[in-house]
Amino acid sequence: MFKNLTKIFIFHLLIILSFSNVFSDEKLISDLKKGQKIIFIRHAIAPGSGDPENFNLNDCNTQRNLDYRGIEQSKKIGLFFIKNDIPIDIVLSSEWCRCKDTAKFAFQNFKTFDALNSFFSPKFQKNKQRQIIELSKYLNNWQSEKNLILVTHYVVILEKLNKAVSSGEIVVVDKNLNLIGSIKEY
Repeated sequence: MFKNLTKIFIFHLLIILSFSNVFSDEKLISDLKKGQKIIFIRHAIAPGSGDPENFNLNDCNTQRNLDYRGIEQSKKIGLFFIKNDIPIDIVLSSEWCRCKDTAKFAFQNFKTFDALNSFFSPKFQKNKQRQIIELSKYLNNWQSEKNLILVTHYVVILEKLNKAVSSGEIVVVDKNLNLIGSIKEY
């Protein structure tokens, strides 16, 4: 009998938890529809970590790139914004191919912004301080009734928001970079 009660309790707990996720997503979507949010998106699935030694910014063949899962994940991210009628001011992307491809498959139109580039590799760590300052200035000056989307890398999001993120994770903050919520089901 105790075993059956435990199973029933666990079943009900799982139902409650699944509904709380739905409600938190609905709240986040409602906040996004109001606009004026900054949305950080880590690039979609690109197997591996870092970049190859022969990395060349102008040659995608020398970079880690999205695989078929990353392409599908990017498309789903875009559909999330379309399906929920979320207003977008501008989409900015790192110059790395995996970020540009995420932005392209999700939103079609985007501009590159070098302050969103990765500084994970020792080759690019010298740019970190300049990039963070440049990104901070841009965010401080950004004004719109719509939302700003930034497609970038783990290290940039960690540095700006102190939040570890998964590939394709959407992180929503206000103008003061206070965390509103995140979605990582994609």
